[in-house]
Amino acid sequence: MTTSQDLKTLGLTHFSFHSNQAMFRTNRDVPVIAALSHASHLLHISRLLTADSSVGRDPDLHACASQYLQELSKALIDDVVKVMDAPSDKPLM
Repeated sequence: MTTSQDLKTLGLTHFSFHSNQAMFRTNRDVPVIAALSHASHLLHISRLLTADSSVGRDPDLHACASQYLQELSKALIDDVVKVMDAPSDKPLM
């Protein structure tokens, strides 16, 4: 039986598209727990940037940085979901 500690990312999620071409993708073999923890940290920083954008000197800069962090977080979570949704009787890679 596979435990959550054995699950690792697949590295199949692409993000940051330009002209319909992905510029980046997630890495494979990262433990799912580490990927989710990192996504949580990115989302926390994104929230702080969003809150700061309303009072900061350069709100566009904060908003843009927040958007990139959200995109990175979504890619990590999407890659974890692919692992979690995979049928247990079929190997993913």
